[in-house]
Amino acid sequence: MKRCAWPKDELNIRYHDAEWGVPQHDDRMLYEHLVLGGAQAGLSWAIVLRKRESYRKAFAGLEPAQVARFDSRKVESLLKDPGVVRNRQKVESAIRNARAFVKVQEEFGSFNAWLWRFVDGRPVVNRRRTLKDIPTRSPLSDRVSNELKARGFNFVGTTIVYAVLQAVGVVNDHTVDCFRHRELGG
Repeated sequence: MKRCAWPKDELNIRYHDAEWGVPQHDDRMLYEHLVLGGAQAGLSWAIVLRKRESYRKAFAGLEPAQVARFDSRKVESLLKDPGVVRNRQKVESAIRNARAFVKVQEEFGSFNAWLWRFVDGRPVVNRRRTLKDIPTRSPLSDRVSNELKARGFNFVGTTIVYAVLQAVGVVNDHTVDCFRHRELGG
């Protein structure tokens, strides 16, 4: 069975085969990917993926409405938790983004509705031949990033946003020889 070239260890292989690029419409999962994407800045995805369960525990199941209520004492507690990336800016960003996320939900009914409107509800299916063909950003990630920033989100630069769009299936960047490319509409 042929898959994309990037997953090398068992955890990444399981993530690739079961999740990466699968269209996601659950707001909690969309928020989770925004948090993990921001946490990844400057780190490898493997590090963040290994910390995923710890993030879920430390950040109230990554329920945005609950995280939005975190205060400065909670921030200090999180900065002592070895299960999360202990970077003040990234921890505070997860909380700030939860507050902005809730505002988007209030305005659009769901974050899902807001996000998927950028692609008229249908994933962008690319035909990448190799890992080198996959960009780190796109005009779509530029637009989404700019609108997120305008709505008060941070740690949502275009590269982070592109990775999130790939992860949640807004963009299918499985290489054409990968078994998941066809399974996900390629």
